[in-house]
Amino acid sequence: MTAHIIDGKSIAKQIRDNLKSKIGINNSAISPTLAVILVGDNEASQIYVRNKKKAADEIGINCQILELSSSIGENALLEVIEQLNTDENIHGIIVQLPLPKHIDALKILSKINPLKDVDGFSPYNAGLLSYNDQKAFISATPKGILELLKSTGTELTGKHAVIIGRSNIVGKPVSMLLLNNDCTVTITHSKTKEIASILRTADIVIAACGQAKLVKSDWIKEGAIIIDVGINREDGKLCGDVDFENVKEKAAYITPVPGGVGPMTIAMLLSNTYEAFCLQKNQKQCCCKDKKCHSH
Repeated sequence: MTAHIIDGKSIAKQIRDNLKSKIGINNSAISPTLAVILVGDNEASQIYVRNKKKAADEIGINCQILELSSSIGENALLEVIEQLNTDENIHGIIVQLPLPKHIDALKILSKINPLKDVDGFSPYNAGLLSYNDQKAFISATPKGILELLKSTGTELTGKHAVIIGRSNIVGKPVSMLLLNNDCTVTITHSKTKEIASILRTADIVIAACGQAKLVKSDWIKEGAIIIDVGINREDGKLCGDVDFENVKEKAAYITPVPGGVGPMTIAMLLSNTYEAFCLQKNQKQCCCKDKKCHSH
């Protein structure tokens, strides 16, 4: 048995093309606008931000990058966010992580207007997700993972999903998202004992630990779905957290690295930005302040 490759690049393109069509049909005098705050000169962050801007530009979303010095104070950064919160022409705000060590990331993310928190990292949106509240903006990578799973046509109800990694960006929110879709969820991490034996019970494996080729073929059961979130470099080549070449001979479905989760993350960020734009546009015409008002 050889796994079906889940083509995240192709699925992401379909999502972007659909968004481009919607933005074109909207034909508004104001374009959906995303503000990206980049603090410092982290090379990886700079690459991620450039990729986001390129993808946004291609579909008609205006992407403004605010490049700030790594020496900026916490209060000054909070003031920048408040300015963006009150700017009606800004519909989405993201703060590229990681931030310099002298800045409290939670305090910064908490300052973002929940209606503009298109990364879904604020405690408000994270809390709504835990309550399965449809008003939540879901962080882009978990949202993309769910779309990849749905693309297989697999019924998620009752499936045992095992997540490797407990980060606030992937592990925790994707666990909530899968619970909300009626999976039975186990989270493993660096302190978990006998991870391999736990993974052998999994119908779905989400690998997001940042350790190259950690997941081996004998760690998974026949016919499992493998979503590889990892981006590592080994011998000069990109690879995931899964030993792809061997695991693909045992899994039913598997995402490649690159070309799997990565393109979906950007597509979901753009989707959230367009949704935020529509919600804010509707609120200007609506006497109620319900974020998900569908009266229009």
